[in-house]
Amino acid sequence: MNITKTKYTNHPVRVDLRSDTVTLPSEGMKAAIAAAKLGDDVSGDDPTVNALQEKSAALLGKEAALFMSSGTQSNLCAMLAHCQRGEEILCGNSYHVFCDEAGGASVLGGVMFSPIPTNENGGLNPDDIDKNIKPDDAHYVISKMLSLENTNRGNAQSVQEITNLANRAHKYNLMVHLDGARLMNATVKLGVDPKDMLAQIDSASLCFSKGLGAPAGSILAGPKKFIKRAHRIRKLLGGGMRQAGLLAAAGIYALDNNIERLAEDHQNAINLAEQLSLIKGVNVNLESVNTNMVYANFEPGIAMRLRKHLEGKSIFINAYLGDDTVRFVTHLDCREPEIDLFISELKAFLN
Repeated sequence: MNITKTKYTNHPVRVDLRSDTVTLPSEGMKAAIAAAKLGDDVSGDDPTVNALQEKSAALLGKEAALFMSSGTQSNLCAMLAHCQRGEEILCGNSYHVFCDEAGGASVLGGVMFSPIPTNENGGLNPDDIDKNIKPDDAHYVISKMLSLENTNRGNAQSVQEITNLANRAHKYNLMVHLDGARLMNATVKLGVDPKDMLAQIDSASLCFSKGLGAPAGSILAGPKKFIKRAHRIRKLLGGGMRQAGLLAAAGIYALDNNIERLAEDHQNAINLAEQLSLIKGVNVNLESVNTNMVYANFEPGIAMRLRKHLEGKSIFINAYLGDDTVRFVTHLDCREPEIDLFISELKAFLN
């Protein structure tokens, strides 16, 4: 297990279930970073960045790809490349672009959001697209784009679900973007090719810094003309990086070594959920555990007390004041030994 420290304590972290973003580069990834050939990416001269972009475009079945500093930047560049001021994006009401990216498309691009109810699977009802398309009337914004997300809250949507939504959106000439921060979790879970998942999608993002284990970075993929526009927007947003091959090398290593191993994270999430379900005072829906996320409900007031208690033992979870539901995320630095340790400490606290 990689060892790190957090702002909460000077002691090494024993278990961190807050997110798969806390993963640290493996020794193999560090070696790849150290060996990376570098150039000036702003000038298009970094060979490792160029290699990652070509590799990612091929993996996702798109004409071109562009390396970004983060998933938020990837999604923002996509939204601003697809939409103009006074236009709108239809998206799920629980999706990251709407809830957790600071409203960037609206703040910086003058683009509105039209949130649609998200179902239990993290998907949308195609009929809700029909209901939310604005008429061609000067009183309304112009419906321009549909933004999807896979996975959402750990739920993987099938190729058919994504394809049906994209086809319905294209009926109205909407551009379709997929926030694929954890897309590889979905494709590994379903046993499908990413190209099939994205066949009817106009653009997609993919994060390297979550379950794939890289320290930072995301890719945006789509048609060449779209990527050229996104490249200009990336510059506008201050996203041009120089010798970015250091990060790109981590992304290449992640794609070569860390995709199939996501299945281990999924199994560890099931194991965690099963152990949690046996503890009095903890409620877990085992059927809802789809990839690497487990949502557990605690009795009122317990979650925050538990979080503070565990911090003193260098075990970290996300719990928020007034919320009795805690999300646990398994990853390459949180496997069976770490889960067993967490369960042991949780039982000791509740008893």
